[in-house]
Amino acid sequence: MQKTVTYFEKNGPDNTGDCLEIVKKTAVELNCRNIVVASTNGDTGRLFAEGLKDLNTNLVVVTHSQGFKEPNTIELTDEAREAIKAAGATIYTGTMITHSIETSLAKSFSGVYPTLLVAQTLRIFGQGTKVCCEIVMMAADAGLIPEGEEVIAVAGTGHGADTVTLLKTMPSIRFLDLKVLEILAKPRG
Repeated sequence: MQKTVTYFEKNGPDNTGDCLEIVKKTAVELNCRNIVVASTNGDTGRLFAEGLKDLNTNLVVVTHSQGFKEPNTIELTDEAREAIKAAGATIYTGTMITHSIETSLAKSFSGVYPTLLVAQTLRIFGQGTKVCCEIVMMAADAGLIPEGEEVIAVAGTGHGADTVTLLKTMPSIRFLDLKVLEILAKPRG
């Protein structure tokens, strides 16, 4: 099967619908059951949960952690949480692999730490690609997707979706074995 990469002229939420269509097509063509989607306030997670509910997928929606934006808050709305669950998807909220203790240390001590170097290196391929790698490891760490299998990951720049990748899953303990098999869509900018 000949595959093409979709390049978006701009990053951001205007590409979310196109990303959903790419995921649907790829999931059917590759018989890929596991899909991981990043969602901050839940809009993207809800769109994907409702759009994929008839495909018999294991959809995991990964959110920012509690307190990510400000203390004692979570950005995922209650309405989005209920809609995502009602569509049969799983929600995972936990610590981001490349944004945790080392970010705090870097801010306090003005240093550079290995995890931050990894995050910056992955951003060479785009913010969405970095997040795709991150959320797949998070979902694997939580046991929500199997290790060593192909999974479709979706993320974006800011809000919405603008990046779709096909990865071989690994938990964070085996980060160096994580493989980006294909980039199916990403912004050029």
